[in-house]
Amino acid sequence: MKVAGLGFRRDTTLASLREALRAAGGPEGLAAVATVSDKADALALKSLAHELGLPIRSVPADMLAEIVTTTQSDLIKEKFGTGSVAEAVAIAAAGRGAHLISTRALSQDRMATAAIAEGDGE
Repeated sequence: MKVAGLGFRRDTTLASLREALRAAGGPEGLAAVATVSDKADALALKSLAHELGLPIRSVPADMLAEIVTTTQSDLIKEKFGTGSVAEAVAIAAAGRGAHLISTRALSQDRMATAAIAEGDGE
């Protein structure tokens, strides 16, 4: 299963999420989009998921600390215990044996990030 992990600021826009996803490789073949649980109800994310016809997978923040990511952000490491929210949620949501097929990509306004992982998910 292929999943796009999305990290974003609370006030991000649908356009920023789209742009980050395109930069990470685009929506083709995705089974879901994922983000950290406390942002799973964000309007921009819900709009993107609806537009793509994909479910949103919510990943609890405490699960992220155990996930090794390619990208390393000191700010994210301090807050979540992992290097990249987008990469970590993509890996977590893609299931057993998941690996990144696209590392973190940013929207031009730096409001959103996206990464894509593939795994043996449900």
